[in-house]
Amino acid sequence: MRVGKRNDTIVQKLTLAQAVDTRDALAKSIYSCLFDWLVEQINKSLAVGKRRTGRSISILDIYGFESFERNSFEQFSINYANERLQQHFNRHLFKLEQEEYIQDGIDWAKVDFEDNQDCLNLFEKKPLGLQSLLDEESTFPNGTDLSFANKLKQHLDSNPCFRGERGKAFTVRHYAGEVRYETTGFLEKNRDLLHLDTIQLLSSCTCHLPQAFASSLLNQSDKPVVGALHKSGGADSQKLSVTTKFKGQLFLLMQRLENTTPHFIRCIKPNNFQSPGTYNQGLVLQQLRCCGVLEVVRISRSGFPTRMSHQKFARRYGFLLLDHVASQDPLSVSVAILHQFNILPEMYQVGYTKLFFRTGQIGVLEDTRNHTLHGILRVQSCFRGHQARCHIKELRRGISTLQSFIRAEKTRKEYAILLQRHRAAISIQTQVKAKIFRKNLKRLSDASTVVQSVIRGWLVRRCSGDIALLQFGGRMGNETEEVVVKSLFLAELQRRVLRAEAALRVKEEENDILHQRLQQYDNRWSEYELKMKSMEEVWQKQMRSLQSSLSIAKKSLSFDDNSHRNSDASVNGNNDERDSSSSWDTGGILRIHQSSNGGRSAASPGLTVISRLAQEFEQRSQIFGDDAKFLVEVKSGQAEASLDPDRELRRLKQMFEGWKKDYGSRLRETKLILNKLGSENGSSAGKPRNKWWGRMNSSRMN
Repeated sequence: MRVGKRNDTIVQKLTLAQAVDTRDALAKSIYSCLFDWLVEQINKSLAVGKRRTGRSISILDIYGFESFERNSFEQFSINYANERLQQHFNRHLFKLEQEEYIQDGIDWAKVDFEDNQDCLNLFEKKPLGLQSLLDEESTFPNGTDLSFANKLKQHLDSNPCFRGERGKAFTVRHYAGEVRYETTGFLEKNRDLLHLDTIQLLSSCTCHLPQAFASSLLNQSDKPVVGALHKSGGADSQKLSVTTKFKGQLFLLMQRLENTTPHFIRCIKPNNFQSPGTYNQGLVLQQLRCCGVLEVVRISRSGFPTRMSHQKFARRYGFLLLDHVASQDPLSVSVAILHQFNILPEMYQVGYTKLFFRTGQIGVLEDTRNHTLHGILRVQSCFRGHQARCHIKELRRGISTLQSFIRAEKTRKEYAILLQRHRAAISIQTQVKAKIFRKNLKRLSDASTVVQSVIRGWLVRRCSGDIALLQFGGRMGNETEEVVVKSLFLAELQRRVLRAEAALRVKEEENDILHQRLQQYDNRWSEYELKMKSMEEVWQKQMRSLQSSLSIAKKSLSFDDNSHRNSDASVNGNNDERDSSSSWDTGGILRIHQSSNGGRSAASPGLTVISRLAQEFEQRSQIFGDDAKFLVEVKSGQAEASLDPDRELRRLKQMFEGWKKDYGSRLRETKLILNKLGSENGSSAGKPRNKWWGRMNSSRMN
């Protein structure tokens, strides 16, 4: 940390706690500057294009008094602010209320209420107030929280609102109740150091907003020192303590509240568990008592909560008088209204400028006023309705007359147009019909001429006896009939061709859709084939590994069996050659023969187990291969079956994995048994041999 300005620079090393406090102080300063900047920007945006009237609506949200098991500097500041706001509330509701009664000259019995001015003096009194002593202790470099607590006990022990506790604690009797504070961390939180090098670090940022914050902090640090507000940390530290700044901001807030018309909303917490439907009567009563609501209710019941000026009262209820008193002054009108409605004298008071009513009295006047206004509005609505209905009837008659003239003119124009169109249609029809009749007449005349010529020719030929000409005439008639038939057949063929072309186009569209679906099925089938091939390769690798293990086991067992047989043959040969030897030699040969027979008997069960395992392996591999091949055929559509190939393939894979684990465990058990038998045979023969699993392991290692 650097302390000083210009060329005078002192480098001071900070402890970890001091560095953390400096960092927190910078964060708090940035947050405060950002909050002020946001408020300023919002106010600027709201003021654009509007005329400033100096009026505003502000909302102040205060949580209330805080009292925890361990209360520190934050609760100390919050409760001080609540004490000041509570005094404003009391002054507004109690003091000003009673002062208004006295100023207006009405009969009023003064109500006593609890004032918290003594507690505020404990906080704000100079030079022996809580805040003054805290600022004074913060200026000492060697000041500690314990020394601050002892100083409070020394100077404030006689104050009725203060009580010293053991250690670093003290108790303050607030308006809401007693709160016990721990002075641990009070001095450091009150100092809240922000040194020059930290502000320079903030000003070195490339963003415009942090630079503006740094300039604002530098302007604050350049303010002159006032009184004992200077804190430790050099000339570059902030000059005002947190308590002093908080107090100044609170005074500005109170000044603003004094210049406004406040309205208070008290929020009551029904329980401490934040659960609905639960009502703690003691907790609610305590909150009402702490907030001063009970005092407000007591004053309202004993006082006159409803008040109204003479002019406003006369203007609002003057029309209810039976006699005309418009020329009288507002006070006389107001008194006449009260006498007319028989309001008891003890239920109201007439002041110099206002009328004061007890609770519920103004409601009678309001009900009468609302009822009278409702009747007046009813009469007015009926009269206005009658006027509106008469006006509507006149409008309807005028509209009907106007519509009749317009519709008549429109109908005449439409009739003239229709008549003209009808005459034109008749003329067109006559021309068309005449043309059709002429055409038909011409066709009939031509046909008649042809028929007449044919008949006349036939008569002439019959009379002349020319048969050849008759036959020639017959052929000409047939050709004419054939030409007519061929033209009809050609038209029918053309219609069939058109229908066939339309059907062909439909079939081509369906064929394109089927080709697209077939392409999709081919793509899916290629993906399924790749998956099946990969799974088959994995299975084949696993099968080959198991087959190699079984073959190695068979070879090793067959090798062991041959070695046993050779040893048995050598033993038998030695028995034949040594028949004439001594009895102890015979006994030795017999023992060797017995041991060799025992080895063979021990090896034969191993061969049986291995053969069974090999047979099971072949059967299982055949079964799994057939199942996989069948699923592939079902998937490709070569075989039909009511099952899901993908699900069956996953189930087959799970079965194969389960059988492989079981088969491996049995193979390991067989290896252990054969290993045990081999170790026994090796010890009896006196010569160690390398078993099949040893060779297999060595081959794998190689």
